[in-house]
Amino acid sequence: MDIQDAAEHAVKAWYEANGLPEVETDGAKTWGTFLPVGEPDRFKAVCSQRGVTYVQGLAQALTLWLDAHPSPSAPLVKQPVVRVIVANQKGGVGKTFLSSGIAQALAEAGHRVLLVDYDPQGHLTAELGFEDLMYEDEVETLMMHMDGTAKGDIHDLLVALEEDVFGDRLHLLPASDDAFLRDVALSKVSFSEAALERALEPLENDYDVIIIDGPPSLGLNMDTALYYVRRREGELEDRSGVITPVWANRASHRAVRLLKAQKDDLCKKGRIQVDYLGLIINAYDSRRGKLVQENKNEWEKSSSPPVLAVIGDLKEGREAADGEIPLLVYAPDSEHAQVMRDLAKELAV
Repeated sequence: MDIQDAAEHAVKAWYEANGLPEVETDGAKTWGTFLPVGEPDRFKAVCSQRGVTYVQGLAQALTLWLDAHPSPSAPLVKQPVVRVIVANQKGGVGKTFLSSGIAQALAEAGHRVLLVDYDPQGHLTAELGFEDLMYEDEVETLMMHMDGTAKGDIHDLLVALEEDVFGDRLHLLPASDDAFLRDVALSKVSFSEAALERALEPLENDYDVIIIDGPPSLGLNMDTALYYVRRREGELEDRSGVITPVWANRASHRAVRLLKAQKDDLCKKGRIQVDYLGLIINAYDSRRGKLVQENKNEWEKSSSPPVLAVIGDLKEGREAADGEIPLLVYAPDSEHAQVMRDLAKELAV
């Protein structure tokens, strides 16, 4: 049912109900819908008669309706694995920090998660303590599975984060030193846009979510990742897609325009849909001046893509990375860790 119709039904049922308990509304997200002509005034009048605020009256009405109409326990159509790329070709904005943190929070919550280090620099691999794996000799790589030269099973490339909090649910596909040549190698691959999908397909049934730490550049490398997170046939809208970390500065605005242009061009030429899940303003500090605050405000005016979170310039993320310790292990009670848990809830798993 459409939300507008559901709200109308909910309010009508609320009129007929008495003695409803108070609903906890602290921390609830703001939302809006339309009611029929004259209905808002009637609703406000009844709220006044009952001595409740408009927010409380609406919360009671919707809770009453939701209790009577529980959500199905399973989707009507089996959904593909959730696929998210944390992408911004601008370096230093926090792609690795967010990819790792969100994946950790999802695993902590009980989901099976695969982290793919798709950045040739391998920061994610190094910060999780697996840097040595990037330079092993005579070992197959993700690139070899993408260009069709691999002979073995891609499962053999994976490593698990062994901390108890993740319960063997968080695995990493490490970076490799041949990734710097990926754009050149992909130019020789037939239908290169689907190369990453062909490589990761054998892994998809093992995970609930696959998170890709995107490359710090545009080009074929980015196209393959964007194509991988496209909305597949029958998949719900805004389930898979792109999350972009930004800073509150003009350079980030330019970078997002370039990334969006590449995404839109790929969608047009490939006749596909890639959903933009949102932006995350990272390392924000209002003390850095008026221009920083103005840029933050400009980001927050965006509704497409929306701002999912504003993360302060906190120390825990940097310390965890420097110590090669997962954030949710190093500082599980920190503000940084809680933001990651909140972001994990945003993903429609």
